[in-house]
Amino acid sequence: MEERRSFGARRGFRGRSRFPPKPVEIGKEYEVDIQETSRRGEGIARIQGLVTFIPNTKPGDHVKIRITRISRRFAEAEVVEKGEAGKEEE
Repeated sequence: MEERRSFGARRGFRGRSRFPPKPVEIGKEYEVDIQETSRRGEGIARIQGLVTFIPNTKPGDHVKIRITRISRRFAEAEVVEKGEAGKEEE
């Protein structure tokens, strides 16, 4: 007899091992330093290695953010408040 496995079960197993649990949660706040700028002009910070896109920021900004969306490979956030570095430049 031939053993059959469903495609979804095999795919689901691989998917879990390739994308481990995320170090952030939607709605939680984090303090980060913006390290670089994306092609779309958003600031990029990394939270335990997870790339996080934050609009209206630039490299060197220290901001408090709230996570708004989590994808397989990245997260998106909004600025809650600018840190000291951001206030000096305004």
